Amino acid sequence: MTCDVLFVEATFEPAVTLGLTHAGQAAITRDQLRSLLSGSGRPVSGNFHVTGNVPLGVGAGASTAWLVSLARAAGVAENDIAAACLRVEKATDPLMLQKADRVLWSSRSAEVSAQFSAPPRCEIVGGYFGDPIKTNAGDTCFADISDLIGAWQEATHRGDLAALAGLASEAADRTTRLRGPKGDPTAAVAKRLGALGYARAHTGSARALIFSPDAAPFDAENLLEQAGITDAFRFFTGSGS
Repeated sequence: MTCDVLFVEATFEPAVTLGLTHAGQAAITRDQLRSLLSGSGRPVSGNFHVTGNVPLGVGAGASTAWLVSLARAAGVAENDIAAACLRVEKATDPLMLQKADRVLWSSRSAEVSAQFSAPPRCEIVGGYFGDPIKTNAGDTCFADISDLIGAWQEATHRGDLAALAGLASEAADRTTRLRGPKGDPTAAVAKRLGALGYARAHTGSARALIFSPDAAPFDAENLLEQAGITDAFRFFTGSGS
């Protein structure tokens, strides 16, 4: 799910030593930056500064976003960025791809497993529920959603937003049943607000209600906050977003 509200940006200035500065919490360490550069054949030097607003541990790919932005600032070739990120974090999100919402991504190998048509344009109202959860590359406790792939392929081909929202809801429910937390209000809030469906991070606290474009109630963010889904915001995603 592409999102133009969350971002990370890195800048680079030549220097003899290696420096990493940032505002707020860091998603990666200087040692990880050193590994990124050395593994990519780039000089392990320079002053890097990172700015952005992707929260840590919510399932929005903060560590990958940092690595992608740092790799680009350092001049790593685009075709090498996915492998470079994987070497550092062992499980990486497809944020280096231009059309990440059109692929089935294998995060432990940083490879595209399948390609789809672009999902139709939709409006998302989302936020965060529960404690942040740092991704563990050794974690394999994920819900099996392999039976949904064919239906997703067909629904994206048709541009059927309602069907896609239903599939996303089913995937989210399976994850919640397997991983928790108990008392997740996402499904109930989605029904109350008339959303087509909802999605959630496989790890992390991110939650998203899916609406047709411009169909989300004007006070949706307030209602999410009242239900315990914090820092609510909205954005458009999908084809033409």
